Amino acid sequence: MPSPPPPGDVHPYLRAATAGIRHHARALNRSPQPEPVARTHLDVLHAHLTELQQLFDQLAETTRPPHPSAGRHLAAAHTRLWQATAEIHTAFHLLPAASADSTECRPDRFLEGPPVLTICQRHLTAGHIVRRKTTPTDLNRPHTTACVR
Repeated sequence: MPSPPPPGDVHPYLRAATAGIRHHARALNRSPQPEPVARTHLDVLHAHLTELQQLFDQLAETTRPPHPSAGRHLAAAHTRLWQATAEIHTAFHLLPAASADSTECRPDRFLEGPPVLTICQRHLTAGHIVRRKTTPTDLNRPHTTACVR
């Protein structure tokens, strides 16, 4: 029977993702002339946050039955991540695009058809999932740190 992994290696992929983001932020801070954010940068960040949102949804679902209060806080974090992805999606469309026609959310206008997963398609899919589990009031509610036990 294999021995359990050491405590630091329990979630190696999450630790690697955290290290990657930390490295990226440090690299941005070290550049002598930081460039404005590009649409591709926001697309990658949107994909990262969308995956985090799905992770928090799964964590909330498995935590809620045995620990309802902790599950509610994880569900609130899931909602806040949705709000962050919505803001990144909006910022993406406010940045200049390579061509003038590509600033709106219209993947059907691509000559070769829509890409496999554009930021808009990803955002619409995530929005459908979050709206099935969250009320409009919860989506528009400001963040609260009130502790419910």
